[in-house]
Order: sequence, then structure tokens, then C-alpha cells
Amino acid sequence: MISIIVAVAEGGAIGQKGDLLCHLPLDLQHFKHITSGHTVLMGKRTFFSLPKHPLPNRRNIVLTDIQGEQLEGAEMVYSLKEAIEAARGEQEVFIIGGGMVYRQFFPYADKLYITHIHHSFPEADTFFPEIKLDEWQLLSEEKISADEKNPFDFTFAEYLRKK
Repeated sequence: MISIIVAVAEGGAIGQKGDLLCHLPLDLQHFKHITSGHTVLMGKRTFFSLPKHPLPNRRNIVLTDIQGEQLEGAEMVYSLKEAIEAARGEQEVFIIGGGMVYRQFFPYADKLYITHIHHSFPEADTFFPEIKLDEWQLLSEEKISADEKNPFDFTFAEYLRKK
């Protein structure tokens, strides 16, 4: 199963200048809980943006278009086809970014783990593909209110692609 996990603000915004839009500790805990023990697949910039790379307790696969490039602690793949082949046999593989990698894998995704951030970020420069609700079934959602550590309201949602 190919799953995408991402935090998406209003207007589909997911990033700015190669970074997340905001810091939501509960979302980071959620990400760790969902992906721990699984394979994560990402682009090179996402790999370098991680506070710890490779991510511990996960198989880290990095997609790059530079043939032969190697990154310590990561398995390298050089095409979408090679990435899908590397993930074959895994129970669930998580696509964790960035924007271009999300767009490439979106047509192949079976499941979405979306943190909907209820806030607008006009300075955003990276966006997630539109989630057409006629193509996805909402499995669950949990609304979280802003607090002293999490500055915006957000909702954890899981979607399954309709067959």
C-alpha cells in the first residue's frame, strides 16, 4: 500500500522556501506514531530538512534524479518506477515529501493521512494536489484545537482511494 502523509493548510499549501509552514508538535508526534517501523520515501531536499536523517526506526528511501548519488543512511532510487519497485512487498510505504514527490506519487496513492491546518499561509510556495472527495472516502477525522504549543486548529484525517 502506498500512503501519503502530509500537513496541508488552506489553499493546499504545504511549504515555504523548503520548510514546513509552521511547527505543530502534536502533528510531529502523529507523524512519528504513524510512520514508525515502516518505510518512508522522500526527495533529497526533504531528507536534508529532517532534524535527524535518516529517520530512526524507519527504512529511508530517497528519490533523486542524480544517477549514482548516495546519502548516508538512505537507500537511493533514481526514478518513480525504481521507487515503486523498491517498495514492493512492504505492507505500507509512506510518501513524506516534498512537493514534487507528492505530485509524482499522488496517482499511485491508496491512502492519505492529511493534517488539515485551519489557517492560511499567503507566503506558501509549495502546494499539495487537490483532494477530490469523489475519488476518496473519508475514514476518520479528529479535530484538534490550538493550544500554547500548537498555534493553529487542525484536523487529522485519513482517506482511502475509492475503487
